[in-house]
Amino acid sequence: MRIEDTPIPRLLDDPPRTPSAWESLLDAILQLFDCPTGTLHTIDPESGMLQLLAQRGIPGELMPKITTIPIGKGIAGAAAEKREAVQLCNLQTDDSGVARPDAKKTEVAGSVAIPMLDGDALKGTLGIGKHAPYDFTEAELDTLWEIARRLAPLL
Repeated sequence: MRIEDTPIPRLLDDPPRTPSAWESLLDAILQLFDCPTGTLHTIDPESGMLQLLAQRGIPGELMPKITTIPIGKGIAGAAAEKREAVQLCNLQTDDSGVARPDAKKTEVAGSVAIPMLDGDALKGTLGIGKHAPYDFTEAELDTLWEIARRLAPLL
């Protein structure tokens, strides 16, 4: 899986500046991984919380809960806090306590969140999900990390 074979590098060459540009970038990422659901969050330097930048496939009723996420809460917050990938094979049956109870309303099963780091600085998170249970492979995780590294300086 090479991001060079996708529209992603071209989208990153002209850094996204509008909500629709961020959504187009997220769409390209989701297409690469065949995922219907995804989020991009950026860290708000004032509050220290994750702020929603773009999303796809999130039910409207959950928007208030994902617009602002405290570090350490939910999958994205855990990835930001740990500064490592947080993956759930099946969010619908997960009992680890990582996923928030309302996350099940997304109907996502296999999910992963990756922190976007610029050096040591946390810039945000990238999350993607599938409706079926799924473990992302090492190659897929490597590609997600590469995308996150390229995105971080743009935030």
